Amino acid sequence: MRRMILAPAFMFLILTVSTFGKTYKTTYPVACGELWPAVKDTLGNPDNNYDVKVNDDAQMHAEYDVKHAAHVTVTGVFTQRTNKVTLVPKGNACEMQVVSNFSGWEHSDRGDFKQRVDESLVKLKNSTPAKLTEPAPAVK
Repeated sequence: MRRMILAPAFMFLILTVSTFGKTYKTTYPVACGELWPAVKDTLGNPDNNYDVKVNDDAQMHAEYDVKHAAHVTVTGVFTQRTNKVTLVPKGNACEMQVVSNFSGWEHSDRGDFKQRVDESLVKLKNSTPAKLTEPAPAVK
């Protein structure tokens, strides 16, 4: 009898606790206006498997789902929810706040997202827009 009560209560507790996302904060030594294009590049890259639900350029906020190929645990199937990223200016720096409930051995959505943003930031800093290097056409 005791097991019949404890087992469902334990499963409810696991499902309830794992549905709440945690906010992970990372501060970058660049302005948010410089970091936001890297976030958008990360979310827009089809190889990264993100399905963007909300994209607010004015607030520098996005909500997205991660398209996982498979879930190893039952809780992973039932607790997948929308992740969020928001950029918050901190003086001359920018704090990236990522709300995600997947981080661990199965998936590290927060860690993967941060790494991809870091890579996009470097890529965008190293790329020179072609329009700036070409001379402007002469007006007649």
